[in-house]
Amino acid sequence: MFALTVRDHMMVAHSFHGETFGPARGLHGATFIVDATFRREELDRDNLVVDIGRASAALTEILAALNYRNLDEDPAFRGVNTTTEYLARVVADRMAERVHSGALGEEARGLVGLTVTLHESHVAWASYERAL
Repeated sequence: MFALTVRDHMMVAHSFHGETFGPARGLHGATFIVDATFRREELDRDNLVVDIGRASAALTEILAALNYRNLDEDPAFRGVNTTTEYLARVVADRMAERVHSGALGEEARGLVGLTVTLHESHVAWASYERAL
């Protein structure tokens, strides 16, 4: 299995609901380093997993819709605990939509999997892995 990872970052504000979250129930900021790892069994005709430029541009575009936003004010997240794990899935699903639409090139249709990892700090991160 071959893999290629691109990286970017985003900064959000949000709060959580429920006793589990203690002081994080209040509005707070989070800065995430975001990795998107694409997988395929065989390289494409150009010996690539995916075009790095297109993959990087897609990740930047996806994160731009979240960056510097208070997620509590976004109707898509109303009443949702936008945990690191949950946001990893959101980014992965949005990236999968771009793969399927051809935004990463026709050869990207040969990808079999995607993992998105949000690094919340140097000691804590969460990932969401999905098939493509």
